[in-house]
Amino acid sequence: MGLFGKSKSSGTSVKAHRENLKKNLEHRLTVARSNGDEKLVKQLEQEAAYLNLN
Repeated sequence: MGLFGKSKSSGTSVKAHRENLKKNLEHRLTVARSNGDEKLVKQLEQEAAYLNLN
């Protein structure tokens, strides 16, 4: 077991979760850019920075 009683596989699921968040955010950014929604693009870029997904 790892830190705080978590198994080592929890690190893998955290990594997978972050990858899914990043992929979803990238898709949302692509759609916002293609729609010319600069306000949403700025929001999503701030979200990416906040989540440290850049």
